[in-house]
Amino acid sequence: MSAPTEETQAPDLLYSEAEEDLRAAVRALLADRSDAPTVLARVESGRPYDPLLWKALAADMGTAGLLVPEELGGQGASHREAAVVLEELGRAVTPSPYLTSAVVATETLLAPGTPDGPVAALLAELAEGRRTAVLAVPFAAPAPDAAQPAGVVAGRITGTVTGVADAAAADVLLVPTTDGLYAVGTDAEGVAVQPLVPLDLTRPLATVTLAGAAGTRLADGASAVAAVRRGLLAGAGLLASEQLGLAEWCLTETVRHTRERHQFNRPVGSFQALKHRMAQLWLEVVSARAAARNAADALATGSPEAPLAVAVAQAYCSGVAVHAAEECVQLHGGIGMTWEHPAHLYLKRAKADSIAYGTAGRHRGTVAELMELPAP
Repeated sequence: MSAPTEETQAPDLLYSEAEEDLRAAVRALLADRSDAPTVLARVESGRPYDPLLWKALAADMGTAGLLVPEELGGQGASHREAAVVLEELGRAVTPSPYLTSAVVATETLLAPGTPDGPVAALLAELAEGRRTAVLAVPFAAPAPDAAQPAGVVAGRITGTVTGVADAAAADVLLVPTTDGLYAVGTDAEGVAVQPLVPLDLTRPLATVTLAGAAGTRLADGASAVAAVRRGLLAGAGLLASEQLGLAEWCLTETVRHTRERHQFNRPVGSFQALKHRMAQLWLEVVSARAAARNAADALATGSPEAPLAVAVAQAYCSGVAVHAAEECVQLHGGIGMTWEHPAHLYLKRAKADSIAYGTAGRHRGTVAELMELPAP
């Protein structure tokens, strides 16, 4: 990796006015349609996704097309705006295929070059919110560039991938194979999507089995590898923003609760031991915001430092989200352990996210490799 030069542009970690306007709109929508009781009711029903909410978010507000160029029917925005959406989705722990479809699948489709033909058509449908797509790789992939390719025999795709996030809610599967990248409809013959029981009920997982399924080839072998790597890199980078939003909610809610909860005629938040714990958590959340914003900015500007920024963000933000959720449960006392309180949803989402698109340990290894640091 080349050393920084004087011409290297400093990352912009501040939110623009347009980004704050987008945040306000998304937060208002989620407050109205995805509050804690609503999310709890949906996960209990076994159908966590709300199609009307997705239509309002993806199609009516246009957030599904933020990363898609205007000439292809999208908004022509950047990863910075998509990161703001994910912060709010994390803050509300909203069940939504936004990360998997509007970020990972979309970035994968944008990778092969100037999209045309079936790639351009699919991107336009994704940008309009009329279809959703997922990359058929395990959500708990061992590394951002890892995938489990399926085999292709006589134009038919065969293989099994376990732990694919949002596959049950998708219309299209983007399947990496030994012969390239294929688009396969989830309703096509030879395709079976078997839901699993995940730890995080707000992000369903499924096993995808392809038994001689027909698909549309989108990229050849070399281009497909690069496309999958790009999609997973963007997914890992913007997942940090979801983790940031989650951690911010946990901190805010914990501070509110400890101000209102009294023992010995004093707010429990006034006890020095709890003050120290919340102050430490605040420092971690502020640092996580810097790391997540740096990753989003690096992806948005196409910086050569993007892989390093993403690895740093994931190595740090995943642990902060878990710690924030654990503190939220513990400092809420008995109520934090109940099913009725949403704290458990945040803890489960944080734990599931911590192994998504590469573990923190794997990302630390990436940082060491990129910075040429000696292994322990």
